[in-house]
Amino acid sequence: MSEQIINSHTINESDTMPKGATNYFDKLKVLPNGILARIILAFLTTAGIFYINIMPAVVNGLKEGLSFSSQHAGFVSSANLYGAAIGALSAVFLIKHIRWQRWSYVLLIALIVIDTLCIFIEKPITMIAIRAIHGLTGGLLVGIGFSIISRTSEADKTFGYLLLIQWGLGGLGIMYLPGLVPEYGTSALFISLIAFTVVTLIMLPFLPQYPIEKSLISLKDNHQTAPKTFRLPLLLNLFGIFLFQAANMGLFAYMISLGKADGLSIDFMSNALAVASWVALLGAFLVIVIGTKYGRTIPLVGAIVLTALCSWLLHFSNSEMIYLVANIIVGITWAFVLPYLFGICSELDKTGQMAALGGFASKMGLASGPMVAALMLNGENYQQVINFAVVGLVLCAIIILKPARSLDSNQSQP
Repeated sequence: MSEQIINSHTINESDTMPKGATNYFDKLKVLPNGILARIILAFLTTAGIFYINIMPAVVNGLKEGLSFSSQHAGFVSSANLYGAAIGALSAVFLIKHIRWQRWSYVLLIALIVIDTLCIFIEKPITMIAIRAIHGLTGGLLVGIGFSIISRTSEADKTFGYLLLIQWGLGGLGIMYLPGLVPEYGTSALFISLIAFTVVTLIMLPFLPQYPIEKSLISLKDNHQTAPKTFRLPLLLNLFGIFLFQAANMGLFAYMISLGKADGLSIDFMSNALAVASWVALLGAFLVIVIGTKYGRTIPLVGAIVLTALCSWLLHFSNSEMIYLVANIIVGITWAFVLPYLFGICSELDKTGQMAALGGFASKMGLASGPMVAALMLNGENYQQVINFAVVGLVLCAIIILKPARSLDSNQSQP
């Protein structure tokens, strides 16, 4: 949905509350654009993909708790993420034709059931299949969440809360879950996911309806398409999003396993990755502060190259300081680059279709990274995985040059 459409209408409480409603429960619904509504929407959107933010703990937990090989653990993560990509893409076509709250209830309950089943699964093939179904369910829920967030006023604030929930709670998960797996097994991982989903389910009834407004439907009557001169930059930008996410997640999924192979302790790595997750919020904050003052090319390419450099430094992760600093900087640049990449999609295509496809490309990258890394693994030698990430990031920096320059030169013209 284009920024123009989002800003053309501000949702008021009277728009979402039934007229003359006397039901006491209706009075408990939060204000559509209040802080509580933004927090609940952030939980709703995070519930389907929370495992992404604790991916190293999940991969390590499958290896430690169920004796999965590194490859099998990576395939489980990839199946989950490929399912999420398909689910998110499906939401683009479904959201206008469904009652989103009813679907959200069903999807949240389905996630609880699936995560509960996973507690009793011990075979890799079965786990891969079930997590793919989980991804499909969660991806559809994420797509619904993004669509509803776009109906709030100042949606960027709601996305800010979304980042806060994802990175903040993800840091807690990475800090504590690896230490719980040896004692409680993989059930600790899935119970944490179930707990998050249950909390979201309890919050959901307090959200207002957020109906689709007639002004939004009028988009069909004023359909815009991207100029031909922007089609190549758009395609390159989508490919850049895919590469950036694949390179980062391919390495991030094995971050704990990589450190263990280099002799680092679980306690240190859990704390280091948790700190990196929390400090990463600075990246999103920098985007808000800097904006496009210096264009997009220099900040974007510079941050991607810095990500590649810090990823390469993980060759020396037997040093605790290098491991800590590299992960902190990668976390910051990760949160810094993504808003610019999605921003380019939005600027080059005001219909919002490319932004939706950008989300699909992102999840495809998140899914493909761990899968390719798993195929490249030779025992516990993670050097090739690091090289894969570095090469992917360098290619991303090269590919993204044209889209960023095209947009900067276009906006500099009077």
